[in-house]
Amino acid sequence: MAREFATCVEYGLNLSKRIYYGKEMTPAATAAMTRSMSAKSSDVAESYFPTAVMAYAVVSEPELVENPDVPSYQPYVHGRCEPPALIPLHMLGVVTMEIDCCFDHANVCFSGAWRVHCIKGNSKCDVRIAVPIGEQGSLLGVEVDVPRRSYHSQLIEAEDANYKEKVSKGGNGRLMRGSVYTFKIPQVEGGATVSIKVIWSQKLLYHEGQFSLNVPFSFPAFVNPVGKKISKREKILLNVSSGVGKEILCKSTSHALKEIRREVGKMGFLYDAEVLTWSSADFSFSYNVCSKDLFGGVLLQSPLLRDIDDRQMFCFYLFPGNNQSMKAFRKEVIFIIDISGSMKGGPFESAKNGLLSSLQKLNPEDSFSIIAFNMETYLFSSVMELATEKAIIEATRWLNDTLTAGGGTNILVPLKQAIRLLAETTNSIPVIFLITDGAVEDERDICNFVKGYLTSRGSISLRISTLGIGTYCNHHFLRMLAQIGRGHFDTAYDADSVDFRLQKLFTTASSIILADITVDALEHLDSLEQLLPFCIPDLSRGSPLIVSGRYSGNFPDPVKLSGTLADKRKFTIDLKAQKTKDLPFDRVVGRRQIDLLTANAWLSGSKELEQKVGMVFVVVVMCVIIVSSRKSNLFDLLLLLRCRLQK
Repeated sequence: MAREFATCVEYGLNLSKRIYYGKEMTPAATAAMTRSMSAKSSDVAESYFPTAVMAYAVVSEPELVENPDVPSYQPYVHGRCEPPALIPLHMLGVVTMEIDCCFDHANVCFSGAWRVHCIKGNSKCDVRIAVPIGEQGSLLGVEVDVPRRSYHSQLIEAEDANYKEKVSKGGNGRLMRGSVYTFKIPQVEGGATVSIKVIWSQKLLYHEGQFSLNVPFSFPAFVNPVGKKISKREKILLNVSSGVGKEILCKSTSHALKEIRREVGKMGFLYDAEVLTWSSADFSFSYNVCSKDLFGGVLLQSPLLRDIDDRQMFCFYLFPGNNQSMKAFRKEVIFIIDISGSMKGGPFESAKNGLLSSLQKLNPEDSFSIIAFNMETYLFSSVMELATEKAIIEATRWLNDTLTAGGGTNILVPLKQAIRLLAETTNSIPVIFLITDGAVEDERDICNFVKGYLTSRGSISLRISTLGIGTYCNHHFLRMLAQIGRGHFDTAYDADSVDFRLQKLFTTASSIILADITVDALEHLDSLEQLLPFCIPDLSRGSPLIVSGRYSGNFPDPVKLSGTLADKRKFTIDLKAQKTKDLPFDRVVGRRQIDLLTANAWLSGSKELEQKVGMVFVVVVMCVIIVSSRKSNLFDLLLLLRCRLQK
């Protein structure tokens, strides 16, 4: 789909050469437009893939391509474009972004305007809008204004009487690579201005005390309007809150931010500039939350006025700090890698590369094994091997020379084999990494088996982390399995990203510094519900620990949190509980609640949980409908989001 999209854009740019702008007014040539014919097709896709919010004229009839202000009376063009060409529209006026960061979460509100500069003034075309979203992002809302019409996103439920009709009309909404949403606005006149406002959430990356934000904000040269006197202005408002009452130390920024506000744990920045050309770099910002040692706290907040649940909200957090003297647990790791037919080619090669790179990160005292599976299973070794250079070389040879992708998918058998191999682990944390792009019929049985096994084994420290490849696999199953196994879950929506996502997942899940965490306050509340995740994960160097929930009663202060260190010593810390009103509490925990509640609803089949998902703040949950502001006219656009219940 991404390659087809890029091809349509490439053809659209060629069509746009028909447009006459007047004497001595021609668009500047770009590297993408003048590339050599020997360029790889993957390079073509990258050149034309959206790296910021974009709008495109959808052109089926080439004869419609014309300057709406300055007709050039060009010869008639025969034929049609199948699939339709996509001509990037020129961006006008002021582009604004408002970004709110708190903990490891960012909410982004983007606004911009585009002109249909390439269609005859008396003609119309559809406009396709593409919205690329940052790290683990979710689309929250869309507003579009065109002359005499406006559209906005609307949350609907599966029980809606018109749900099936709305879904059947949703062919215009697409998801590309899992991080770019596209949809159409119908029949916009040539010369009209399309104003777009998009809201999404995304994660901040965390590494050794430093948070990093990267927002897609890189516009290709061909969206710059042709003309010397056309004003272009960029405005970015950034609000940062540590959420923990500690000082923020700014490290780097891509744009010339001016500090406009500073408090303890909070900062505000503004970038406001007239520009000659639109930004050609993503907006990036990084900052440190100053602390060498592990620290944490508890935030309490009353429900918002729009919240139908009147119970209090809590969120406790634990940060690893940047104290490198805190040792990570020794590891016994088993990689379970899918080699079914759908993994053939790019996904399998990228997964192999990520697996081998992860093996290189093991310490010599760690041990590992590999299980490959389709309908059969293939073991690298029937015992756990120390992560010596020799063993890693042998594993590399085994992966390259022995395994060939093909056949069906059976996850339960290799999972049971891995559990048996790790059953006698004592002085380390056994970790299973499941890598798959498939869906199987017994997914709920697998989750219930693992839950029953871990419960029956008492304090066994088995951890399970999962990586889902592509859109076909059931992400709710993989997220649920990781939650039951106190591990981590991640996704790679295209083959090229599997290597990076697997290494990132491995780094986070294998750098555990505090395990078997318990919180005494949770045992003394009158009512506790929606503890998310319901199994408290470990604290690793690569990620803060954040757990949220609802409660009734008096929350203790201080809160005693306990866990086990790598040297088997007991660790205890008192966390201060504080009430807060000025933090975007719903935004901080909302996305996390949606993901975990949806996975729980999938496993249990609970309609009540599905309804709770729909009530979590203003976040788009099951699907988004773009509707006309004219009450009787429902526009037929459905954006299917990844959080929709599968299977």
